Amino acid sequence: MTKYPLTVVGAEKLRTELQHLKSVERPTVILAIAEARAHGDLSENAEYDAAKEKQGFVEGRIADLEGKLSNAQIIDPTTLDADGRIVFGATVELEDAASGEAVTYQIVGDDEANIKQGKISVSSPISRALIGKYAGDNVDVQAPGGVRKYEVLDVLYI
Repeated sequence: MTKYPLTVVGAEKLRTELQHLKSVERPTVILAIAEARAHGDLSENAEYDAAKEKQGFVEGRIADLEGKLSNAQIIDPTTLDADGRIVFGATVELEDAASGEAVTYQIVGDDEANIKQGKISVSSPISRALIGKYAGDNVDVQAPGGVRKYEVLDVLYI
């Protein structure tokens, strides 16, 4: 079985989405299908087709979330003891060697990645290059636009 690494916050967001799908979206879709059936002929009923399509999406997403949560490896970054090494869940402060610009990223699971919030996927090129490094290390990241060089300023477990 494949384990899906998630932070505590990411797992809670997935649980919240799953609860919403089961308690709000699923009953809404069932009601829409019932209403569309009441209109008669299903072969030319666009409302029925749209409701069935939405039902397929909702049920697929529910199955996807249940599978990920059942195989989740939930990691709490605040309890990590990695001796300053960059690991899953760590928050990393970097300086771009070319521009001098400082950036902060948290390494998270694929489902919780959001670059605007500073959360990068553990499977991204920058995360793969950072894992195992320490503060003060220089890192070469093979990005789609070419090699980018960073210096690790700090590693936090928050």
